[in-house]
Amino acid sequence: MTDFTTEDQRWMARALELAEQGAYTADPNPLVGCVLVRNGEVVGEGWHRQAGTPHAEIHALAAAGDAARGATAYLNLEPCAHQGRTGPCAQALVQAGVARVVAAIVDPNPLVSGKGLAVLEQAGIQTGYGLLAAEAAALNRGFLKRHTENRPWFTVKCAASLDGRTALASGESRWISSKDSRTEVQHMRARASAILTGIGTVLADDPRLTVRMEGEWRQPARIVLDPSLRCPPDAKLFAEGGAVFVVTAHDDFERVRRLSQAGATVVRLPKLADGRIDLNAVAGWLAAQDFNEVLVEAGATLNGALLDAGMIDELVIYLAPMLLGSSARALFAMPPLPHMSAGRRLDISDVRQVGDDWRITAAVR
Repeated sequence: MTDFTTEDQRWMARALELAEQGAYTADPNPLVGCVLVRNGEVVGEGWHRQAGTPHAEIHALAAAGDAARGATAYLNLEPCAHQGRTGPCAQALVQAGVARVVAAIVDPNPLVSGKGLAVLEQAGIQTGYGLLAAEAAALNRGFLKRHTENRPWFTVKCAASLDGRTALASGESRWISSKDSRTEVQHMRARASAILTGIGTVLADDPRLTVRMEGEWRQPARIVLDPSLRCPPDAKLFAEGGAVFVVTAHDDFERVRRLSQAGATVVRLPKLADGRIDLNAVAGWLAAQDFNEVLVEAGATLNGALLDAGMIDELVIYLAPMLLGSSARALFAMPPLPHMSAGRRLDISDVRQVGDDWRITAAVR
């Protein structure tokens, strides 16, 4: 079934709106909303709040009770058909007696992919998918990328002066961006599965990289790429608690012991000929940890390496109304370009003012 009505679009939009409410808490599970509609009226709705708790469909069915029988269920993601920490939602929809299920997209998870819709169809329930698919895919972009490409979605966040400089030559960088921009970044952190930085940033800035805002959220993991194990055990990263990973290519039992005592989990991954950690191995390891979206808050070296490796999915730059000059530090460490056509082109999707700054969101071509 591929023909959808304006009413179908209305209720799928509501399902997406509900799903968004789990943005700070549902990870590593996808964001899912469910709306049950019968005779043009909503009889139940729900959204997935946290991994290990009931899924959106279960909340909606509980709210609807007997009114779910004969209803249409609108979901931004195909219902699951396997037994995990919770039961299969497809079977719950069958038992509730819904007459029709519309999903925005098929779940790419091999445990589900197509199986949930098949369970419904075998029970005689009318199914369809593809409604508001682009919006649904954008909402769960990291979850989809992890299951289709075995790596998370990488968003590189930078704050720079209007002439593209991130810090003075001395390393001083606080504060380039406005208070409003820094508040917005707290929300970006809360949505991320993990925050990734390089050892250069840790040594220069000693950041906490934590979420500090009101409301309900989960603290993302913090990850430091540290090829030679230079991370100091008294770094502020460890003072905040929570999961901290130090990813290295170095063997030094005593340094590993000290970092482990400080609260770090030290992970050893392969290195390249130049001594840098293999970013493809990093991406695979991140996916294996069930990290969907990774927010990169780093300096020019790691930013440049991710750019060169083709791993930047989204670039978010906060441009402050100031000039720092040619001696200040750049956004990306890049080799000299032989000609103008070798420059990395961006596709800008959004430009808007945030406080005194301008936020540019772009994808690397």
